[in-house]
Amino acid sequence: MLSDWQAPYIQALVHQIETQGKTTLIRWAVDYAEDVLLPLWIKRHPEDKRPEAALNAAREWLAGALKLPAAKQLILACHAAARDAAGNPAAQAAARAIGQCASTIHSAQHCIGLPLYGALAIAYDDLGTQAAWNDLEKRAAQECGLMLEALLKISVPDEPNPARIN
Repeated sequence: MLSDWQAPYIQALVHQIETQGKTTLIRWAVDYAEDVLLPLWIKRHPEDKRPEAALNAAREWLAGALKLPAAKQLILACHAAARDAAGNPAAQAAARAIGQCASTIHSAQHCIGLPLYGALAIAYDDLGTQAAWNDLEKRAAQECGLMLEALLKISVPDEPNPARIN
């Protein structure tokens, strides 16, 4: 997990996140996780559908087709998949990020798990877990830039109910 809350690439994301409402943040986090992180998970665990089910549950909740308690059960299963992937840091970080993205339906601030876990998952996937931390962080920062671009594309100007990230 990236942990430097003051890093410019994290602060840029937080600043933009705090201008957006929960629905926008759910769409951003779930779409990004599905497009970028889920393939990383599937590459390593093609038989384990728990992260995909969590993302689907978030979409179904957003559409009004699934109640929050049922969605939460599928999201908790995704968190369990992350624990089960403890021997593979890239897959584990991807599953943690996916679980946090899906959890945005419960609380908007969970979307911050996308950069904190997801960017590192991508860095591990690209560079390997034996890479120097500076190289991993540089790659994660690049991915955070892509995350910010994706959020900016769907951002709602003058959102009347912006999220607050603690």
